Amino acid sequence: MEKLTLNTMLADRAERNRDKVFLHFRDMEMTYGELDSVTSRIAGSLRNLGIKKGDRVGILMTNMPEFIESFLGITKSGGIAVPLNPMLKPYELKFIISDSSCAGLIMSGQFIRAIDEIKADIPSVRFLVSTETTGGLLPFGALLEGDEFSSPGVAPDDDASLIYTSGTTGKPKGVILTHRNYIANAAQLVDRVEMREDDRFLCILPLFHVNAQVVTTFSPMYAGASMILLEGFSPKTFLSSVERYRATAFSAVPTVYAILLTLSDAAGYNLSRLRFCVCGAAPMPVEVFTKFEETYKAHILEGYGLSEGTCASSANFPLPGRRKIGSIGVPLKGQEMIIVDDGDNELPSGKIGEIAVRGENVMKGYVNNPKATEEALRNGWLHTGDLGYRDEDGFFFIVGRKKEMIIRGGENIYPKEVEEVIYLHPSIREAAIVGVPDRVWGEEVALFLALKEGAGLDAGQCLSFLRERAADYKCPRSEKYVVFMNELPKTPTGKIKKHELREIWTKSHE
Repeated sequence: MEKLTLNTMLADRAERNRDKVFLHFRDMEMTYGELDSVTSRIAGSLRNLGIKKGDRVGILMTNMPEFIESFLGITKSGGIAVPLNPMLKPYELKFIISDSSCAGLIMSGQFIRAIDEIKADIPSVRFLVSTETTGGLLPFGALLEGDEFSSPGVAPDDDASLIYTSGTTGKPKGVILTHRNYIANAAQLVDRVEMREDDRFLCILPLFHVNAQVVTTFSPMYAGASMILLEGFSPKTFLSSVERYRATAFSAVPTVYAILLTLSDAAGYNLSRLRFCVCGAAPMPVEVFTKFEETYKAHILEGYGLSEGTCASSANFPLPGRRKIGSIGVPLKGQEMIIVDDGDNELPSGKIGEIAVRGENVMKGYVNNPKATEEALRNGWLHTGDLGYRDEDGFFFIVGRKKEMIIRGGENIYPKEVEEVIYLHPSIREAAIVGVPDRVWGEEVALFLALKEGAGLDAGQCLSFLRERAADYKCPRSEKYVVFMNELPKTPTGKIKKHELREIWTKSHE
């Protein structure tokens, strides 16, 4: 494992089992050998476009084979992949592309207009590639015509990707993940779930997420198994896809499991090959956990992790090992996890503090942000910002978040980032984004506002302003979640009391 990179891992699997299907997508199948060849040709084309070792190339795509091909083609060329959230608006994409100094951008056709809006503001981008042929852009098919290239001298500790994750400073931070990070975390997951070569992992989560990259792409590849790629989650087609592709596992967020429990026709599908399901991104309600296992006869692996740890750090597994429902389990093999106080001193069992982890999966740091890197990687540990405790048996439990992050349907939303956008409106005097309870999504985004004197602004206008500048999932779902107040409650030092705002919401919606 120590000598592997993402690309030598693919080459090794292709050499051992060249004709085995790795990727299923719609009616298309791609073998390990075909994927190795395609990514080598993309790497050659990128080198011809001037990409050198260490250059960054953005990927702006929905779930499609070209995403995986691009990611591995970039890393095989010696470049660094920068996956971009396709739900972001041009205003948000501009910051990430500029902050990462992307030398090029590979995108699917529906994003051409968005990139056209910001083209003048991203001067580092030297070329644009699109899956749709259009004037002035290089067609993706042209990348497949290059000579194969696969020897840029990439080492395990070289950067493989920049994963942008929102932060409390209001701007996304670029997490630097190395080839070693990806390989280590994939190996740890394969060990914990005892993944086999005959496993087929179904991917419904977006590929720009580390969960989709690590759990359902690189872990199966490490194991010599297969993956099934869907465009996303659809309640109408999900179960038929599990049956059709004979999936043995999938990874999803708690909201998906809650929706699957509402389906009345589940018994009509043959899901006999489904061994287990992975749940992460947000705590799984115990009721949903037990009812799903009872209904679908598939065990749930509840995991915990974050982008700064590549993806996964603990899991409530293995099967048929001991579990504690509601726990995030125990650390994966090769990782350590402790609970620390505000002075970074390790706390004993039963005491609540911040969860800290370390292992070969922990990021190199944040790009262009040494202060944030130093804060997160103190004393050799990754400080997660999550609060929890360890019981006497070594199982970990999360009780809250040190950061003010909102998790809506598995999507991380950081209030500061959205607040900075809403404060651009000239009528806003005070604003606070707060997570409020929701039975389906876990949390919803609520916006509390105080207007400037004499200002006229209604909830609809406020939402329109916000949705033009921030991804829809970061915005309140409807006008119901926009609350106007004369004054927001504050501490003596002027800090808005968000816990009081949550209490106000809860009491008014009981």
